[in-house]
Amino acid sequence: QVPLVESGGGLVQSGGSLNLSCVASRNVYLMYCMGWFRQAPGKEREGVAAVATDGTIKYSDSVRGRFILSQDHSKRTVYLQMNNLQPEDTATYYCVADCRTYKGALIRESYHAWGQGTQVTVSS
Repeated sequence: QVPLVESGGGLVQSGGSLNLSCVASRNVYLMYCMGWFRQAPGKEREGVAAVATDGTIKYSDSVRGRFILSQDHSKRTVYLQMNNLQPEDTATYYCVADCRTYKGALIRESYHAWGQGTQVTVSS
């Protein structure tokens, strides 16, 4: 069973919006933390938005004010509403969960469950 399944990616023009969704299967040890990372071609995978151990939501500087993360615990789902998208947001977006070795909300090594990724392409 695939642990995390993302949806909602696609092609959008600059200034447009997309809403990503990620559903966690019941074999994923969720705790409270889910989030999103992204990786653009030729670049390192980076944290975009995630729930920290204190329950607050952390955003990278590049998306703060434009992206909004939300959760529905009853549905084991996390969302990423992305507004005012720019070409530099083009990347594969990955859902993450299971932060049993937590090192920080936007630290890659914190997460043990990863989705397969959904492509977001923003045209100028």
